Formats: sequence, structure tokens, C-alpha cells
Amino acid sequence: MKIYRNLKISQRALLAHKMRTLLALLGVIIGVSAVIIMVAIGRGAQKEVLSKIEEMGTNLIVVNAGQVRTFAGRRRQIGNVITLTLRDAKAIHLECPSVHLTAPVQSKKLQIKYGNLNTKTSVVGTTPDFQQIRNFHIRKGEFFTDEENRASIRVAVLGQTVVNNLFENDDPIGETIRIRNIPFKVIGVMEAKGVDINGVDQDDQIIIPIDTALRRVFNLTYLSTIYVQAKDDRSIDKAIAEVSGLLRNRHHLTRHAKPDDFTIQNQADVLETQKEATDTFTMLIGSIAAISLLVGGIGILAIMLMVIRERTNEIGLRMALGARKKDILMQFLLESLILSIGGGFLGIILGISGSVTIGLFTNWSASLSIPSIVLAFAFSLIVGLFFGVYPARRASLLDPIEALRSE
Repeated sequence: MKIYRNLKISQRALLAHKMRTLLALLGVIIGVSAVIIMVAIGRGAQKEVLSKIEEMGTNLIVVNAGQVRTFAGRRRQIGNVITLTLRDAKAIHLECPSVHLTAPVQSKKLQIKYGNLNTKTSVVGTTPDFQQIRNFHIRKGEFFTDEENRASIRVAVLGQTVVNNLFENDDPIGETIRIRNIPFKVIGVMEAKGVDINGVDQDDQIIIPIDTALRRVFNLTYLSTIYVQAKDDRSIDKAIAEVSGLLRNRHHLTRHAKPDDFTIQNQADVLETQKEATDTFTMLIGSIAAISLLVGGIGILAIMLMVIRERTNEIGLRMALGARKKDILMQFLLESLILSIGGGFLGIILGISGSVTIGLFTNWSASLSIPSIVLAFAFSLIVGLFFGVYPARRASLLDPIEALRSE
């Protein structure tokens, strides 16, 4: 009964100064909504990055020539290593039991011409299995075959960005483009894939047969990459061990205990690493947003101290009529909690609506997190209690006689 009576008194006291109460609520509202929105954006970014990795296949293994290091967030090959060859790719496919498919790759940025138009794009030499391993699909036309690859036929499959740059609204199928002044017949167009996790446009490329690329375009005998698809997710570690052992033997590294002249990247490891990175990023921006909740708590502290000063006479009168210290303490704690709970609920509403609005009207992905909503609300309660205890205790310790004398 006392709690209900104290609630009614707190409600009247807060409504008596609506603007001041609103300003106190505003700090908590902004803090809670900021945490919810920031975490939602972070989770949305995480889902987008992870979906791009999963599009490449979680049982994907990437073998790069030479040692690969990460600089400024991008993986780069160190040195020019020429030991990775087509024969290595064929041996991996034939001699590694845990491997399902392989796709050798060599690529280079080159100028492409069509009529009077030209564009610079990545020319990728590979095999037909590249489609399945990397989850690329034909939108129009067809992909080249193994027979066309072995015969070094000059055919090309275009990414959507290349089609837009060279052909605009025209149909490219059957047209002839020139790569280093060598004519290639366009036989297919890939479905749009968008940018990868490194920000590279996967549609800004031309795919041609690997034999044609090495002999007629690049004039090379070695590869930069071999994409390997394990038989299933459980076979990845075994496939990596088989590929590593095979390449070390083929490159004569085992006999002299030399370091690898290749780097094997496990897509599952990349997935886990990216997940950890995005989790850290989400926690960071959520923590930064939580600082605004502390600011809201300081606002509650300031207003409660002001309220106590204004109501000193009332506190003295209540004590003179028999109110105990704990009654006064509870009274002002309730007022502080009302501010934090009210601000928390309004912040949740604003945070959810803000996250939905961002997802609908911007290019940013936003994914609401129930734990973040609960945590933000719980934190707002803790803030209300923490910053409400001091002024409430100060009010309960007032001397009744001195309080009654105050004006």
C-alpha cells in the first residue's frame, strides 16, 4: 500500500514539472535507442559479410602461389612465385581423395575493346568447374566446356558490370570483344554477384578458358590460385592436409625441409575470423552508444538533486508527521526508477522503429537483437538506480527541523 501511495506522489511530482521530466527522460531514451540501433546495424553488417563468404561455399579451399599476407585489410601475395601450375591443379583433383573439384585460376587487369568502346577489367582464365566451386551462375547464353578449354578456343563469359560498360542495353551474346587485340566471341553473361568481402566487384570480370588465357593472352606457364572444393564440410581439414602434402612433394620442399611456396586458405576459417571481427565491431559500437546512457543517468542525478532542494520543506513535513528515513529513501528512488523505466520503454520503441526505418530506406542492413534490447533496458534500470541512490539517501538524511525551516 505504501509503495502504491509513493508511486502516486512520485507521479504528481514528476508531472508538476513536465519539461524538466522530459529532459531527464530524453537522455535515457537516446541512450537506449542508440544501443539498439548501433547493435542492429552491427549485426546487419555481420550477416551481410557472412552471407557473402557463405556464397563462396564453406567447403572452399583457396591455394595461392607464394606467401599471402594481409595489408590494410586486404590479402596480398608477397613476391612473384611461379611454382604453382596446371599440373598441380590436375594432381590435386586426381590424387587427393577428400577433394571433389579444382579450378586453376590466373588473372590480370587488361584493357578490353568493343567497337569504339573500351574498359579496363579483370580477365580471369579458369575451367568450367569454376562455376560450381565459386557459386557463379549463367544468366544468359552458356559457359565454355572442357573441350573448348583444351582446344584453346577464344570464347568469353562476361560479368554484368562489363556488359553495362561495353554494351549498355544491347545483347552481347555472339558479339566479338578484343583482349590485347585478340578477338574473343562472347558466349555467356554471368548472374550479378555484387562485391565480395574485400570490396571487389565480382561482376567486373571476363572469364575465359585457362589454356587460352595462359597461351594466348598472358603468355605464362604458372597460376596465381587454385580453388579447391572439399567433398563436404567435414572433409576440409583432411583435404587441406592432402593438398599441402601433395604440393610439398611436387615442389620438392619435403626433402630439404623448406618452407611452403604456397598459402592455403580455409574458407571456414575465414568465416570464423570475420564473425569474430564483426562481433568485436558490434560490441565496440554498442559500448560507445551505451556511454550516452551514462549521460542520461547524470541528467537524472542532476534533476533529482534539484528536486530534493525544491522539496526540502515537504521532506521535513513528512518526517515530522512520522515518515521514516527508508520511506523518504524509497520515495525518491521510485521517482528515479520511473524516469529510467519510462525512458527505457520509450527508447526501445524508438530503437526498434529506427532500426526498421534504416533497413527500409537506406542501403545499410539492420538486424534487431533481442539480447541487446533486454541489455539496454536492464542497463537503463541500473543507471536509474545508481544515479538515484545518492540523491535519495541525501533526502533521507535531512534533519526534519532544519528541513521545516527551509524556504
